[in-house]
Amino acid sequence: MKRIWLIILLLISFLSNAQTLSTYEKPPVFTECDSLAIDKLKSCFNYTLNDFIFKNFQVPQVVSDEDYKGDVQILFEVDKEGTFRVIYVDAIYDELKDESKRVFGLLPKIKPATYNGKPAFVQYSMSVAIPLVEPVKEAGNDENELPTYLSLKDKDSLNATLSDEFDTVNAETKPYEKLEYSSQLNVPFTHSYYARFDDEMNRIGTNSHTAAKPFVYSDVERYYDIKAEKESLAKDVDSWFGRKLYNEHMVEVQGKDYWFTVDPIVDLQVGTDTEADDGTWNNTRGIFIQAGLGKRFNLSASVYESQGRFADYFNRFAESLRAFGPDPAIIPGRGIAKGFKENSYDYPVAEAYLSYTPADFLNIQFGHGKNFIGDGYRSLLQSDVASPYPFLKLNATFWKIKYTSTWMWLKDVRPEVVMDDAFLTKYMANHYLSWNVSKRLNIGLFESVMWADTNGRGFDVNYLNPIIFFRAIEFQTGQGAGNAILGLSAKYKWNNKVNLYGQFIVDEFSLSDVTGGNKSWKNKFGFQLGAKYFNAFKVDNLLLQAEYNQVRPYTYSHNTEILNYAHFNQPMAHLWGANFRELVLIGRYNYKRWFADAKLIIGQRGFDFNTDEDSFAYGGDIYTNENDRPSDTGITIGQGNKTNSFMWEQQVGYLLNPETNLKLFANIIYRDFNPEAVTASTMESNTLWFSIGLRTDLFNWYNDF
Repeated sequence: MKRIWLIILLLISFLSNAQTLSTYEKPPVFTECDSLAIDKLKSCFNYTLNDFIFKNFQVPQVVSDEDYKGDVQILFEVDKEGTFRVIYVDAIYDELKDESKRVFGLLPKIKPATYNGKPAFVQYSMSVAIPLVEPVKEAGNDENELPTYLSLKDKDSLNATLSDEFDTVNAETKPYEKLEYSSQLNVPFTHSYYARFDDEMNRIGTNSHTAAKPFVYSDVERYYDIKAEKESLAKDVDSWFGRKLYNEHMVEVQGKDYWFTVDPIVDLQVGTDTEADDGTWNNTRGIFIQAGLGKRFNLSASVYESQGRFADYFNRFAESLRAFGPDPAIIPGRGIAKGFKENSYDYPVAEAYLSYTPADFLNIQFGHGKNFIGDGYRSLLQSDVASPYPFLKLNATFWKIKYTSTWMWLKDVRPEVVMDDAFLTKYMANHYLSWNVSKRLNIGLFESVMWADTNGRGFDVNYLNPIIFFRAIEFQTGQGAGNAILGLSAKYKWNNKVNLYGQFIVDEFSLSDVTGGNKSWKNKFGFQLGAKYFNAFKVDNLLLQAEYNQVRPYTYSHNTEILNYAHFNQPMAHLWGANFRELVLIGRYNYKRWFADAKLIIGQRGFDFNTDEDSFAYGGDIYTNENDRPSDTGITIGQGNKTNSFMWEQQVGYLLNPETNLKLFANIIYRDFNPEAVTASTMESNTLWFSIGLRTDLFNWYNDF
């Protein structure tokens, strides 16, 4: 097949040379030929090139040992900058192909061909006879200056552009070298996959920054070789179907200055829930695209079309989030869902982003997706539990510091704020500074502000400055015009096995009220304490994690509801909003392609009663007005409709394709939810939800509300 293409290329070359009129005015010029008349330049170019090949071409030993006699066919071009570039080589030995490419790589840059006085590229085909014969000039006969063992035919640049461009693009492609793993693309953020390299990135003495997520591949590459991990899991299969199923992207293309991959997305699962009789299922189909253009520009896009029905408690929660309009639900973390058949949902989702790295210390991303700040399972600063949103993010890394600035366009979808059937847009900006104080200690400083289109100000340029102090700007623009939040994070590497981490968030703080000891409603803060144990009990790839989270009532809420810390009726921080305490225990293990995750969550929450007798806001629902509180003092966690919850989730599975993170899995959830008072909005629930499926695992599903 290769020889057929070569014959076609040579035929095109011959036909182009049969033309009586050359469409370039002047051929490429070596320095040695620069002083010659224009009618001598072509033959001088031919001889100089032939002579260079003769003097530099080293016939490989394996070829000499075989006493081989034959030809090496080479198609190459001299581009508009005067650089030689091999397009195609055909030879019986790979060593001859490699040597041909090496010799052409040694050629100097020369003056390019010209057409109408402008630089033009020219393509050539040539046949190099083995063994080599030294070229000899024959005086007085320019046409005989070519040695008999070389046949060099030039192709005019304009004709090549018109007729050979498509073939040239094909000739430039080469086997995909898995460039995504050294790119500026995001590593798809799932807690289970990030656990695979959490150990390496948290070794004592590393200068990594692990809170701002998702990571880009080039950041992880310094500590963990994802490419080598994927290759180590490859199955020994020869068929195209086997390679695509177990080892490769469905489509993977690489050229001179670009690459891209295309994969199908699936999330197919069926199951049963003990609180409902209809069964549970999900049917997601989609496409996932990753690409690189040049060395500093990357892009990614994923589009999902989904229908499904979930466990009864999940469905009730989704419907409690419903937006203004006819649609019955918002699928947590995904988006608005239309009704599908009698009791199911249809929920399309699209996520995409552009990633540009103008300098080694700076990465800029603009897209539609989610972000996360923290080292734990939960985040009290910014989490990924809400639906995707448009964002602009800057990551600057220098010295011992990583500085992340993010601007987001969010939506309030409640009926009372909708105008002209359009959801209300609100804006959020945050800064996060991560500082490696020592080999063991990391400290992070966080600030965030939420504002709306008050007085038609839209996206307030006051908050566009990536290093400004938001709290000061909030005072300058009016305290009722924004809602600022401050946070602190810390991580301490006890040793290479154990990490300690935590967060502290302050929404509003009154020192006199704190020291007064009367449990004022103004003390709106929360904290997180956690620990990770890597390779626990000397078992490789076993991660154990314990985490405690606590947030006081009314944190993240506001007396102007549109300024709460939320988007699409979902919190932008912890899944539970506020007024809770929670203990999370997690175990994760993987062995080759097998994996197992276990999670235990014990919590206490305070809900509103939402009855005619008691319509107070007890501080758990961040969409309620904090002015509707029952009192100013005596505010405690769990106040209101106190609810104890217990949840255990276990998942086991097999990684079918490491390149696409396609998994076969079985999942079981036991959930016990016990409010003190059963109301229309807070129902007692005891459920066992079992499901099996096939999933392209690219984002976190949270079932623990």
